Amino acid sequence: MPVVIDTLANDPRTKTSATAPRHPEKAARPDTPVLRKPAWIRVKAPGSAKWAETNRIVRENKLVTVCEEAGCPNVGECWEKKHATFMIMGDTCTRACAFCNVRTGMPAALDADEPEKVADAVAKLALDHVVVTSVDRDDLADGGAGHFVATIRAIRARSPATTIEILTPDFLRKEGALEAVVAARPDVFNHNLETVPSNYLTVRPGARYFHSIRLLQRVKELDPQIFTKSGIMVGLGEARNEVLQLMDDLRSADVDFLTIGQYLQPTRKHHEVVEFITPQEFKAYETVAYAKGFLMVAATPLTRSSHHAGDDFRRLRERRRG
Repeated sequence: MPVVIDTLANDPRTKTSATAPRHPEKAARPDTPVLRKPAWIRVKAPGSAKWAETNRIVRENKLVTVCEEAGCPNVGECWEKKHATFMIMGDTCTRACAFCNVRTGMPAALDADEPEKVADAVAKLALDHVVVTSVDRDDLADGGAGHFVATIRAIRARSPATTIEILTPDFLRKEGALEAVVAARPDVFNHNLETVPSNYLTVRPGARYFHSIRLLQRVKELDPQIFTKSGIMVGLGEARNEVLQLMDDLRSADVDFLTIGQYLQPTRKHHEVVEFITPQEFKAYETVAYAKGFLMVAATPLTRSSHHAGDDFRRLRERRRG
């Protein structure tokens, strides 16, 4: 069984929102059933000296990481390697997806110094490859695109050899936002579909499936050299044929890299796990995805968007070179 460590307890960065419910929109919902986790869902609990060093640098720079906020099961492994996914624009999201553990509500104003703080942490961690994601900021005129641009530029100024991967929101109804972010030339542009389209109304109600497909396609139209990436969770009640159709939709948008991982329910108020997909089924998805033309596929129960991102980026470059 995985061991869940609350790394946010007694964290000074969360004092202002510690007394507020993390997911107020879910508070009145009935509890959903929780399935017993199978033997193949196992992770190492965090706590090594290297993990502590990563934790210290994150705290000193007053940064937010999706590793903590989303309750990622791989935080122990990644932080031990000094890999962290920085989540910019605060810890509060304006969407309320049924699967997500990130706090929801009205976010605070942007921290103008955050891009430099992220760049400082990247330099201190001596990262070869960094992943930067964000909460959704529907309250901002540009959806936070300018903050992404400022963060990319700050990292490039401090660590010019570091490759940059971004995991963005959908910038729904934010004209010019995508174009601004692409112009900053991240090395990898990731935007997750999260699930199959039939699940969107219950799992990802604030998003639009084909808008997300078009967003990824537009990145390639604007800059064909940028690698594009997208990920989904399985175990949410999707049919196998729906996953295969989603693969075709992503390939029609010329997406390079697909990640598939098992959905794990954060709390009883979140969407239930309908089933646990076996490692053999994940391997079958990987085989089919490669046959459909993806340059890279990561499909295991514990696969997450930024897990092994640096190693995967190096493989992506090698495969593009042929």
